[in-house]
Amino acid sequence: MKFGSLKSKDRPDGTLCVVSRDLKTAVDASHLCPSLREAIEKWNELEPELANIYAALNQGNAVNSFAVNESDFHSAMPRTWLFADGSAFIYHVKLVRMARKAPLPETLTTVPLMYQGECGKFLAPTENIPQVDFAHGTDFEGEVGVITDFVPMGISAEEALKHIKLFVLINDVSLRGLIPEELASGFGFFQSKPASALSPFAVTADELGGSYKEGRVHLPLLVDYNGQFFGKANAGAMHFHFGQLIAHAAKTRNLAAGSIIGSGTVSNEDHKMGSSCLAEVRMIETIETGMPKTPFMKSGDTIEIKMLGENGQNIFGTINQKVAGKNL
Repeated sequence: MKFGSLKSKDRPDGTLCVVSRDLKTAVDASHLCPSLREAIEKWNELEPELANIYAALNQGNAVNSFAVNESDFHSAMPRTWLFADGSAFIYHVKLVRMARKAPLPETLTTVPLMYQGECGKFLAPTENIPQVDFAHGTDFEGEVGVITDFVPMGISAEEALKHIKLFVLINDVSLRGLIPEELASGFGFFQSKPASALSPFAVTADELGGSYKEGRVHLPLLVDYNGQFFGKANAGAMHFHFGQLIAHAAKTRNLAAGSIIGSGTVSNEDHKMGSSCLAEVRMIETIETGMPKTPFMKSGDTIEIKMLGENGQNIFGTINQKVAGKNL
């Protein structure tokens, strides 16, 4: 199944919609549950009725269906209780640590890195990325994420996989110029991690077909920057799978239904696959030439993130954002 949240002036969580497999039509499902966040809390109860609507949509006989315009949709889940972002791609960790001249953690391959991000309001997938100060070093980070139901504290990695209900894409906005000072304080990210954006649509695992296996989505994440190819790194290269990330987040606490767990920046060691953030490109340039050449984002720059299925169809819709400085 596929779901979206129509933008609403009166509902901060948006209006729950079931969306067809080809992303062309949708049905307002708020009569069953007002929002996707609340639907996750009642998933076992609502899933059969939502599945019936989805089947009717794909057969072309759904009642009150309407044409999808992606700009009418917010992030698939406009706000929630928890966004915990991991860093499951080891190559990305190595590159960004080199960029900061920071040592690699001794537990690099055994314990996931994770921080708690802003989740009170995600940017819409077509909403401008605000840029307050060029010195902040605005960057995008293309990721895959999962939405869970209630996860009990102390769960195992394998059991945690059973709590994944939906998948999304994420643009985890980072302010690279603020990160070193914040980390040096010993208290972690805060100002350097502003609001991120999710894909317009969230999907169940069956929509990924055979590409979802071993707790990973084995598909390229397609990233275009300013209308040009930037990356197609395969998300299946995660060192830690989603079950391990969820279990790490739930080690000392329960996770509320609707929690979002991010994969971290999708990264491959093969540079021909490109990258999913500017920081990686800058570090590769430094390794190869002695200094970075690619600047961070400036006003008017655009970023597009999407993922195509094995049949070539857009799975999640498209994150398509522009940086907006003080003059835009």
